[in-house]
Amino acid sequence: METSGELIMTMDAVDDRTVRFRAFVEDHRERAVRLAWRLTGGDPAVAEDVTQDALVAAYRALPRFRDEARLETWFYRILLRQAHSYLRWRRVREAWRVAAGNEPSPEVAAPDPELGRRIAAALGRLPRTQRDCFLLVHGEGFTVREAAAIVGKAEGTVKSHLHRALTALRRELDDLRSAGERGA
Repeated sequence: METSGELIMTMDAVDDRTVRFRAFVEDHRERAVRLAWRLTGGDPAVAEDVTQDALVAAYRALPRFRDEARLETWFYRILLRQAHSYLRWRRVREAWRVAAGNEPSPEVAAPDPELGRRIAAALGRLPRTQRDCFLLVHGEGFTVREAAAIVGKAEGTVKSHLHRALTALRRELDDLRSAGERGA
């Protein structure tokens, strides 16, 4: 059983975390939405929903946050899990739509729809951890160390995933580079 002094210290720690979390949300919300947008396939409304769900989940879990990790790392791990959860449920919904005789959802328009589809398809074919590492480092500018903390892997493992992702993307999209060199 906690004494009143321990309870007050616990409440102070929670209040401090709440203040830090609010400041974090103000500073990182836009980046979180951008990462969610990339992780979930480029739908702005979905990115907002996933980010909001991650923020709510993080806020509810805030009393259990032990400051063993940086608040940023802890939150982006939650965001990553929310995005994965959304994608799992989207696949289930799409399977039901197709089974019911409806057409799948249209692709999100890009300046060059074919290029956007090719890149999204290439990213979609990467194993999940490779895609996550690639998007965190190359899409959002996290360091390898930060990405490793977010995905819960060693830095060397993240580097390996990045190398494999880049190799696969280069192989799959090599004709784009060749076409660009011919057009230049």
